[in-house]
Amino acid sequence: MEVMLFAGLKEMAGQGRILIDTPASLTAGDLKKRIYAQYPSLDGEVFQVACNEAFVKDEHNINEHDEVALIPPVSGG
Repeated sequence: MEVMLFAGLKEMAGQGRILIDTPASLTAGDLKKRIYAQYPSLDGEVFQVACNEAFVKDEHNINEHDEVALIPPVSGG
């Protein structure tokens, strides 16, 4: 599964897209665990999972053809 990274996550991984070995379907929470395992530079980082341009909760099912992105927290004023 291809996952897009934004902002600081992109810098930490050294690339804007990463490939994650996944089954055809998994939850967003399971995806986070796989990302932490496959990309140690992102381990412990806080981010939201977006699926098909909408933020999703950890229990949301993601399919292999969904567009997936990781969005770090945004601060500002």
